[in-house]
Amino acid sequence: MSLSERIQQDMVAAMKARAELRLATLRMVKTAIKNKEIELRHPLDDPQAEQVLVTLIKQREDSAAQFQAGGRAELAQRERQEIGVIEEYLPQALPAAAVEEGVRAAIAATIAAKGAVTPKDMGVVMKAAMAQFQARQQRVDGKLVSEIVKRLLTPVPS
Repeated sequence: MSLSERIQQDMVAAMKARAELRLATLRMVKTAIKNKEIELRHPLDDPQAEQVLVTLIKQREDSAAQFQAGGRAELAQRERQEIGVIEEYLPQALPAAAVEEGVRAAIAATIAAKGAVTPKDMGVVMKAAMAQFQARQQRVDGKLVSEIVKRLLTPVPS
């Protein structure tokens, strides 16, 4: 069953259960996926649909932070609840230790290709690491990958 079909089934279940927050969130997700399909002019496969969900989560995180800063805790809480619903449809994100291991492998591959890496090569290493995670269909936070790459490429002052 595709991700879109699963979302549709869960929408029907949420309607029957009268789960308003879940229903509203799933409708928003379905609309975002449909808009992306219209934009690309073809149905989305599961990895593309998952990318739409990741984008929606980032938007909700930004909104929650802005609501919190503006003193609107109830709206920030609703955004966090929506994130929880959306995350149910994504594979579990890799823990930081596994991300670091993948980044170290990408650095090793980059060193093998270039001979040596410096902090200036951060973009090359990031590209290699993200490609490696995507090839394995693993979900990672790009910000976390960036922080780990930066930390590993920055020389320790002696």
